[in-house]
Amino acid sequence: MTLKVGIVGCGKIAGNHARALQQVPGVEVIGCCDPDLGRAQEFAALHGIPAAVSSVEQLLALGLDACTVCTPHPVHEEVVVAAAEAGVHVLCEKPIAVDVAAADRMIEAADRAGITFGVLFQRRFWPAARRIRDAIDDGRIGLPTLGEASVILHRPSSYYSADAWRGRWDTDGGGVLMTQAVHQIDMLAWFMGEAVSVSGFIRTHTHGEHIETEDSASAVISFASGGTATVTATTGANHNLGNRVTVIGRTGAMASVLEFPEGHEGVNEIWTVPGEVEFQSPYSADVDANLDVGAVNAALTDFHTLQVQDFADAVLTGREPAVTGRDARASLAIIAAIYESSRTGKVVELSSTPTLATTAKEQK
Repeated sequence: MTLKVGIVGCGKIAGNHARALQQVPGVEVIGCCDPDLGRAQEFAALHGIPAAVSSVEQLLALGLDACTVCTPHPVHEEVVVAAAEAGVHVLCEKPIAVDVAAADRMIEAADRAGITFGVLFQRRFWPAARRIRDAIDDGRIGLPTLGEASVILHRPSSYYSADAWRGRWDTDGGGVLMTQAVHQIDMLAWFMGEAVSVSGFIRTHTHGEHIETEDSASAVISFASGGTATVTATTGANHNLGNRVTVIGRTGAMASVLEFPEGHEGVNEIWTVPGEVEFQSPYSADVDANLDVGAVNAALTDFHTLQVQDFADAVLTGREPAVTGRDARASLAIIAAIYESSRTGKVVELSSTPTLATTAKEQK
């Protein structure tokens, strides 16, 4: 069976989707769409895609089996719901949405239609990340009791000015947490389990002339298991140190996955499982760490491909994809709670987290 796929949105990350889809056997990209028809046509010509249209409705009318969603964050909901109602399977870029209630509507629409709904968190496919998950499951690390996500990135002002939707509450849904650290928060939740409460702060220290959202954040998360974790994130560092997620389990063993330079495959920088102790440090002053975001995205194509391949197999076999809509909702709920905690100065219970749309209005 050939899986006929369309790409919704022809911006920067869509190139990863096109390249990944074209490497998966049994997948045929038959169309793409973008409100800017010229951009869609250029994208189609670049990637050898037969059809380029300007609306989701036109794309769905091509007879798709599945689509991938590469639009700005607030548009995810309308695309996913439209695809679900047309019986089309969906693989959506992160974050799942900019509003927890919107995420719930997307999940409900997918459930109603019986479609496969996945969300792209390609860093879960790093062997180093899977090695940690396996060591949690088989008891070598055991139940995680303490975790940390560190996101220390450099973004120049040109990054925000390149696209009008970046760094705005109504079009981006948030700043460093929503656009960058969501990957590490997702991985932290994948390792630590269900989050139950959050205390956090957001600030704009470096990019205030260019964005209205946060460029820096810190938070403490409590989990149903009794474990806790911290999050530190910024796009205001002058030197990009990449991303790290670290866990310590009940056995006392510690493991980390470090991404440096940003976009490169993560490695287990720290691994203290008894009998397997390893340490390595990819950091080097000789490395050009302040890469353009296009180079970061391109370096992750292989892992986009692995997740696209997993999604295609899930559609064809009827199983769940590696990262479901419900999985992706978990990281969004944590981010929403950080925003609300920063606004109110209170610990936020996840069961009572407000929607990000409400939070965004309050931030203004």
